[in-house]
Amino acid sequence: MQLSGKVALVTGGTDGIGAQLIRQLRDKGATVITSGRDPGRIAATQAAGFEVIAADLSTMAGVDALIAGLDGRAIDLLVNNAGMGGDYDFRDGGEPDLAVAEQALFLNIHAPVQLIARLMPGLRTRPEAIVVNVTSGLAIAPRAGGPIYCATKAALRSYTQAIRAQLKDTNVTVIEALPPVVETRMTAGRANKKMPPQECARQIVVGIERGTPQINIGIVKLLQVVHSISPALARRIMLQF
Repeated sequence: MQLSGKVALVTGGTDGIGAQLIRQLRDKGATVITSGRDPGRIAATQAAGFEVIAADLSTMAGVDALIAGLDGRAIDLLVNNAGMGGDYDFRDGGEPDLAVAEQALFLNIHAPVQLIARLMPGLRTRPEAIVVNVTSGLAIAPRAGGPIYCATKAALRSYTQAIRAQLKDTNVTVIEALPPVVETRMTAGRANKKMPPQECARQIVVGIERGTPQINIGIVKLLQVVHSISPALARRIMLQF
């Protein structure tokens, strides 16, 4: 996709990978609309010249607010980037926070499904359109410490593959972006080597321009190779974490 002149909607663009994506897409000449839920980060993103629709996408009300905020405008590029943790670990002996887990389940899988379904009629009227679902390397093989996050990303990966097959002969290209561990607020405190969000966003933008169906980013390239040889080995490796 030639991004200049296109209209892009990036969810969760006030922080992390999303904050870099909206800047790099704008640098390519796209008109960018984003969403966020933290008032301070929304204000900072607006101050940087972006249109931000306040919407908590961990709720159906937030999905409705985002759709209403678009007010029927044509979108050429939808990037479902917003996501969160919400995990618990039975090895810790603590009580799981199921309310947070439910938020993560909605934000990570229900919201993208809702947005794609509700925006698809408009996307199909464009000369060319792209849907990007940001999953994770953990969608390929889960880690023991992140059951909720891994499950939602695996679900979104499966959904992405299925609708890509449905839309293969249409104007809508469906892309999956699989980041490794990236330096964001969500990964703060984790000891892993982390990719800078700027580089992660750069690789996603390159993949969008090329129309790459699956953008394996950083170390995820190696994980994909291992998984293609032996899914069981990939799971054994990742479940150690």
